[in-house]
Amino acid sequence: MTTRPKRNFTPEFRLEAAQLVIDQNYTVRQAAETMSVGYSTMDTWVRQLRKERNGETSKATPMAVLIQIITL
Repeated sequence: MTTRPKRNFTPEFRLEAAQLVIDQNYTVRQAAETMSVGYSTMDTWVRQLRKERNGETSKATPMAVLIQIITL
């Protein structure tokens, strides 16, 4: 069995993908297929963005902070 290399997604990509579900009413499955990522990956991003928008903090660096760092 061959393993695929781990894909790295930019914060912008993760934010855009999660926004499909939250802002554009895609299902998690539809957004995952549209963005060519796994269902569980998309679900994680959506949960993280929802928590951030509700003011909850997570162990991961917030998507908005990552994008600000990159644009500096």
